[in-house]
Amino acid sequence: MLAYEPGTTELACAYCGHRNRIHEPATELVERDFTALPAELLEERIAEAPEPATCEACGASFGFSEGLHAGPCPFCSQAVVVDPGRSRKLRPDAVLPFLIGEPEARRLVQTWLEGLWFAPSRLTKEARSETRLSGRYLPYWTFDSRTRARYAGRRGDVYYVPVQVTAVVDGRRTRQTRMEPRIRWSPVAGEVARDFDDVPVAAGSSVPEALQKPLEPWDLDGLKPYTPAFLPGFESELYQLPIGQGFAKARERMQDMLRDAVRHDIGGDQQIIERLEIDWRDPTFKLVLLPVWTKRLLFLRRSWRVLVNARTGEVHGERPWSVWKITGAILAALLAAGALALLLHATGSL
Repeated sequence: MLAYEPGTTELACAYCGHRNRIHEPATELVERDFTALPAELLEERIAEAPEPATCEACGASFGFSEGLHAGPCPFCSQAVVVDPGRSRKLRPDAVLPFLIGEPEARRLVQTWLEGLWFAPSRLTKEARSETRLSGRYLPYWTFDSRTRARYAGRRGDVYYVPVQVTAVVDGRRTRQTRMEPRIRWSPVAGEVARDFDDVPVAAGSSVPEALQKPLEPWDLDGLKPYTPAFLPGFESELYQLPIGQGFAKARERMQDMLRDAVRHDIGGDQQIIERLEIDWRDPTFKLVLLPVWTKRLLFLRRSWRVLVNARTGEVHGERPWSVWKITGAILAALLAAGALALLLHATGSL
């Protein structure tokens, strides 16, 4: 059974060691014009039915679950890859191949689990288990855009003025001068420009966006023109987020970064943005598949997921907390504080 071997350009058989070199497409990876998309693509209706598939090895017909278009045959475990264009109007433009293999990903998860504060002791056993991780390609939209933002607002500069106050010193009331801060506001207006490149937006539904975001940044310079040859041995997910909604999310991210640029341009100690007008120029996009290793932890009848960026090794996930360890830490802190108070009292410091 041939599967893609992370970090190489080869398919390898785990049983006999036979290898096949992947012939990458000669086409150049290019951005697609977002403004040229027809209206029906912007809010594409996504079919919820399982993707039908047929295994070439055993001939079995089945349906992929969870919006997958690649994964193992449930009858013989042979890798099956279905053309994503059968159920989606936009095919992947690029794939970021796995760079980190499963043994190294398992070691990274183990280190992460063992380093968690106030985690249940059972997690230590789970961290040392030999349970294999699952490899999956997650769909992402990436967007480029040239932007120019015109703004108006106010700049706040802090200055200090002397103020007379009454204070008690050695039991006597005295007048003292204290410097208090004031803010001098002045109107500002200006313009900032920024070119955005490959702003990522998660397009799948199997993994919450909050779990995927900490895995950034992705080394998108390693993207390869899409070929199904990089998928055998791994699951691959179809996009569930229409590209129109994806671009709206990307614009929110770009707008937040533009606001930071405007505040920096205004300068001063405080900034107020009263008006912001953004021109979005030449927006382009790609649909890419990004690799992650996943591990599921079972604790207190709940499944907890840990993800590994299969390019950079960044680990993030859900985790349980040990109530007993947290309670013990609080009690230990209270006992330590009480012991310190008794010691200071005994030495006459209190």
